[in-house]
This record gives sequence, structure tokens and C-alpha cells, in this order.
Amino acid sequence: MSSVAQPATREDAIAAARRYVVDGDFTAEMAPRIAIRSESPRTDSRDDHLHYLNKEMRPLLERMGFSCRVIENPVEQRLPAMYAERIEDPRRPTILIYGHGDVLWGMSGDWKDGRDPWILDEAGGRIYGRGTADNKGQHSINLAALRIVLDRRGRLGFNTKVLIEMGEETGSLGLAELARNHRDLLKSDCLIASDGPRLAAGAPTLFLGGRGSVGFRLTCEIREGAYHSGNWGGLLVNPGIRLAHAIATITDPTGRIAIPEWIPHRMPPEIRAALKKIVLETGPDDPAIDDNWGEPGLAGAEQVYGWCNFEVLAFLCGRPDAPVNAVPGTAQATCQLRYVVGVDPEKVLPALRAHLDARGFSDVTFEEIKEDFYLATRTNLDNGWVQFALSSMETTLGREASLLPNFGGSLPNEVFAEIIGMPTLWIPHSYPSCSQHAPDEHMLVSVAEEGMQIMTGLFWDLGEAAIRDGQPVASAAA
Repeated sequence: MSSVAQPATREDAIAAARRYVVDGDFTAEMAPRIAIRSESPRTDSRDDHLHYLNKEMRPLLERMGFSCRVIENPVEQRLPAMYAERIEDPRRPTILIYGHGDVLWGMSGDWKDGRDPWILDEAGGRIYGRGTADNKGQHSINLAALRIVLDRRGRLGFNTKVLIEMGEETGSLGLAELARNHRDLLKSDCLIASDGPRLAAGAPTLFLGGRGSVGFRLTCEIREGAYHSGNWGGLLVNPGIRLAHAIATITDPTGRIAIPEWIPHRMPPEIRAALKKIVLETGPDDPAIDDNWGEPGLAGAEQVYGWCNFEVLAFLCGRPDAPVNAVPGTAQATCQLRYVVGVDPEKVLPALRAHLDARGFSDVTFEEIKEDFYLATRTNLDNGWVQFALSSMETTLGREASLLPNFGGSLPNEVFAEIIGMPTLWIPHSYPSCSQHAPDEHMLVSVAEEGMQIMTGLFWDLGEAAIRDGQPVASAAA
């Protein structure tokens, strides 16, 4: 008597997802992707970007039944993108998966233990290599989870679109224009993507958007050239002192922002309630949190996820590497405002101008850093997609997941939330001490393992979910 094959189950798929990491298949797939030097700030990087899209992403997606095409960047040719789609049933939900295959500089020679940024190396529970955390490893996990569900069930049970861009590390130059040009093509019911860090290494996290960012350079230029301080000191205005005093008016001595247009009128009670549940954990390599810095009355997660902060990223006056006895002619500071929903970014710089002028600093000018401009976005906490994803994550892991209204950094989330128009769910597979953008970038094996299980469970549940008012309803398993 022949046995009848039993249908695959959610548990089967999640077990396969864990084996994918534990048995080394994840690192085997990642190694050739890490080896591609897809540094988007490098002006001759187009060939590397096309290599990543056509030699790594296209074969992977086409084997899963996706149709693929490269879309040229309408602003910067060296930063193309790949679009792929698999439409199973127009009556079922359509999700958009986003990732970026570009990285920042490799910084060869600066990595510990002689590591090469372009050679994947697993050691001590860490997977090292440029792009492991930001972002090749993260979107690779999501695509591998799709493949496992497809292999086990023979179908996804929903429609999928994929967008991989190659310019996120240069401010996603051209992505907004690309989205406007191809809005109908990219239109989906929900974005499900992975970037940025979890709240902590052991804290699976779902965040719904990002803080916005306005970067600018302040300059106090008094004169050309520098003049001997013994002959001219006391007679000439020092631009470094002027600029330092101008910056000091932007916040009080403990970092509280003094420009009303730079902060929201209030923190919505549902946001504050959600952030009250978040406990910030610091690891042995993390700095101690300064409890008396920032907006009074806010603590921990409220300060970094629910409010705004002004930062001086760099200050240049004279020649710090070779100071001389001279009164400099110019001083410059690179600054940044991180802001939340409720602040109008178009008012940030005009308000700064009015603030400086009112305090006698008309000699301090500024210019916007266009590469450091992001809109603040946030999906509503009560959205059905949010509750569905959170339920699925917690079912898979058997413990509570952290729900953040937005994370503290910035992403091109406005492209999806505003231009295309959809709820946005971000499930990161990294952690705060991953050294992204620095030597020794890495992904934790434990986070990769959990990430694979989370995403496989989520995609499995989505394929089984009932749909009500365009949103999924949690399955019996979740």
C-alpha cells in the first residue's frame, strides 16, 4: 500500500528556513554578492551595479518564476535598479519587497584581523563583509524566505513585486523620480522590506517608517586668507567664535532644540504609549546613554524615536591638522536635523534663517545638503497589515516583538508611503552594533537565523490569510 504524501506545513517551512542558515547555504549564496564592489559613491561603479543585478538578482528571481527588467535611473545613469514581478492571482494581495545592492566604501586595510571587506568571513557567530548588514544580507534573507515558501507549498498565495536599487548609500538619488515614472508598475498593497537595525540583537523588531532628515552646512566667511594672531588678534572678527556662538543658540546646553518649527506640537498619545513599552538595551561595545540630554520629560525610546534632534557632525576652522598662529577667515560646520512626523521640512531652513538673523548672526550662511534630505513617514499603528505582521512574528518566535512607530534613522520610505502610496512594514535583520558604513561590518548568525524564520512564517501566513477591506486577517496559525 503506497503512502500518501502529506502537504507541507508552516512548521516544515520554518524548519527549512533555519537549516538554510545553520547548514551554511546562506553564507554560500552571500559570498559572491559580497565580492561585488558595488560602492555607489564611486563614479565608475555602474558595471558593478549591473553585475549585482544581472548576475545575482536576476537568476535568483527568474528561477522563482519572476519576470525581471533593469530600469535606468532617470537622474544618475550609474545607479540602475531592477524590477521583478510574480503575479499569481490579481484577486490576492500584492506586496512590494525593496532592498538596495549598493554599499559605501569598502575601507580595505582598516578591518581587524586582516579581513578583506569583499571576502565573506564567518567567525565567532558573526558574518563579516561589506554589505552583510547593509543591505545585501537583509534583502537576501527575504528573497530566500520567499523561495522556501514557494518550494514547500508550490505557490506563494499572493503576488510579489521586487525593487532592488543601487543608490541608497548616495541618498537614493533618482529613486523618487523612478517611482513617479513607474508608479502604476510598482503599485502594491503593502511594502515589506528590511533595512536598518533591530532595537537590540535579541529583540525582533517591526518599524513602520523613519525619521526625516535635513542636512545643511553653516558657514561664517569673514575674509579671504588668515592673518597672524599676534599682529591682528583682537582687531579681526574670528569666524570660528562667531559660528560657535551661532550654533549655541540652536539648542540649550543640554541639547534641547530652541527653534519651534523644528519640533512637533506634541507627541501623539498612541505613539508615546507604544514607545513607553520599548526598553533600550546597550551592549558592551555601545556608549552609555546620557539621560540628561535632549528634550526634558522624554526618556529612552521617546527621545530617539518620538522626537527630533539637532547634531553638529563636523566643525572646521583653520587647519586642525596643522594649526598656526593666525586668525582664520572662514569657519564651517556640517549639521543635521532628524525630525519626526509633525514637522514641516519645508520650514526647517527658513526658520533657521529667521532664528539666526533675529540673534545678530546674518554673517552666518547655510546651504542644504541635498543628499541628506528625507521625509518623515509613519504607518498608522492600527493598520491591519501592522497587526497581521506582528501577530505572525510573535507566533513564529513564541515571544513578543518590538513595535516601533518609526526607527531613529532615515530611509527612502517616502517613496513608498507617499509617492506610490501604501502601508510600509520594515523588519530589520541587523542590530545596532553591526558596524555598517565602517570597518568590520557584520551580521549576527543568530539574527540571520531568526530573520529567516520570521520572514518565512510571515510569507506563509500571508499566502493563507483571508483578506478583508484590502488587508490580511491573521490566520489560525498566527
